[in-house]
Amino acid sequence: MQRIAFFVYGLVCYAIFVATFAYTPGFLANLWVPKSIDSGTEGAWVGALLVNASLLLVFALLHSVMARPRFKAHWTRIVPPPIERSTYVLVSSLCMLLLFWQWRPLTGVVWEVENPLGHGVLLGLLGSGWLLVFYATCLIDHFDLFGMRQVLFHLRGEEHQNGSFATPALYSKVRHPIYLGWLIFFWATPLMTVGHLFFASVSTAYMLAAIPFEERDLVAEFGDAYRRYRASTPAIF
Repeated sequence: MQRIAFFVYGLVCYAIFVATFAYTPGFLANLWVPKSIDSGTEGAWVGALLVNASLLLVFALLHSVMARPRFKAHWTRIVPPPIERSTYVLVSSLCMLLLFWQWRPLTGVVWEVENPLGHGVLLGLLGSGWLLVFYATCLIDHFDLFGMRQVLFHLRGEEHQNGSFATPALYSKVRHPIYLGWLIFFWATPLMTVGHLFFASVSTAYMLAAIPFEERDLVAEFGDAYRRYRASTPAIF
């Protein structure tokens, strides 16, 4: 019964992630969704910046701290190991949904591309960045990354094993193609408002700051193989 419950929990967490990920391009592109980065009534700039900074900080802290091995060692005393990754995915998704819901618009225009061709190209790039993120997760086992493989193994009564070090496709060119996709996604927009610029800038700074911590964990896990990879392959570009 526990195995089924864990599998259902993992499935629900994954479904929430999918819904969150699917909502994201509409949020940044101001398309299709009821609440986007520039929708709503603009209030005082100071208050809006404080709220938006707090939302981004909550996501960044939880997303980073919960991914560290030292935190996981303590966390799995409370959360069973088979659903640890699913819980991490759930918390990250809920933080993003909170951000979508409570984001305060700052609609001052930094740049706007009105030419139809340029507008379409930038929207295409935005969508391409979003698709690149998804593709890059598939290259390193999408379902393992988002907790489904762990709960499926547990359902079967099998022990989950971490994958071996590999550099498939894009990973042979850059160490962090997921971050590359996010950067394209954040910045390729035909309408850059102050609020969008703040989101893109803070998110970019967070990703760049996170790389050393992620790679320290990867060196601890894979040793010299990752050191050689890091020495020969650029991080993002």
